[in-house]
Amino acid sequence: MRRWVENDNVDMVAGLVASSVTIATTKVLEENNKLGLVNGSAASSITNEHCTPNHIHYAYDTYPLANGTAGAIVKEGGKTWYILTADYAFGHSMEKDVTAVVEKNGGEVIGSIRHPFPTPDFSSFILQAQASGADVIALANAGADTTNAITTAAEFGVTQAGQTIAGLVVFLTDVHALGTEVAQGLQLTTGWYWDMNDEARAWSDRFMEETGARPTMVHAGIYSSTIQYLNAIEKTGSDDSQIVRKQMMDTPINDMFATNGRIREDGRMVHDMYLAEVKTPEESSGEWDLYKIVRTIPADEAFRPLADSSCKLVSSK
Repeated sequence: MRRWVENDNVDMVAGLVASSVTIATTKVLEENNKLGLVNGSAASSITNEHCTPNHIHYAYDTYPLANGTAGAIVKEGGKTWYILTADYAFGHSMEKDVTAVVEKNGGEVIGSIRHPFPTPDFSSFILQAQASGADVIALANAGADTTNAITTAAEFGVTQAGQTIAGLVVFLTDVHALGTEVAQGLQLTTGWYWDMNDEARAWSDRFMEETGARPTMVHAGIYSSTIQYLNAIEKTGSDDSQIVRKQMMDTPINDMFATNGRIREDGRMVHDMYLAEVKTPEESSGEWDLYKIVRTIPADEAFRPLADSSCKLVSSK
């Protein structure tokens, strides 16, 4: 990144995967007054304590993934929770956030268990969670741990017996790899789904023609944010990062990704998020027909309120 902006005259970078790399990168962007459009990284701290005037966090972050999923599922009737937690900082933080949201919405966490990171065999952990009788078994983990836990839960018939599996960090590609036979009934929060409306479907058809696969919310976020950036350059006649960023903040986002999305002063793009449930094999009409949208989580509920922000750019700070 430093080579790009200092030697190669790069004005903007989109994508940005892995939060630790992104946080380091945004400091380089700030030093050189360039712009970053973050879509692949998860940490909500990217627009909280690590905010800069030189990046925008667009598609999603951990705040709505944890809080959106927990709050929405409790409202759907999942009152008692058991949390399966990866035993390191990410998992501990997610468990804390989920517990707070469940209790705030009138639910109860009746138990939790921490597993080593990574864990190849989830049998004992899933059996303990199943035996708790909780309405919801939440997975405060990610990646292979999440898919292994979901696979084990399917083997033990957890969802078929009436319990809900709540995945806190799950992507369309994870579910596609698992298949509906294994992942059916899983509930998760996503910022976008390829089949959610006509505009999303039309864009996703174009994407699939090029790639052979359906896009995730990250793919859609990269495309949308880049188009918003290019439109701002066209509107202002400038590629100066601060002029462009202000124009992007002043322009509501209405496209294949979001309706009435907006970019806040902390750099967080806020938009509706969605509680989704993975379809059963009988409900699915094809390999990418994976989700049904259970509930829309309004933008102002989904993301961290500015009143709770520690970002240096927030005017009240």
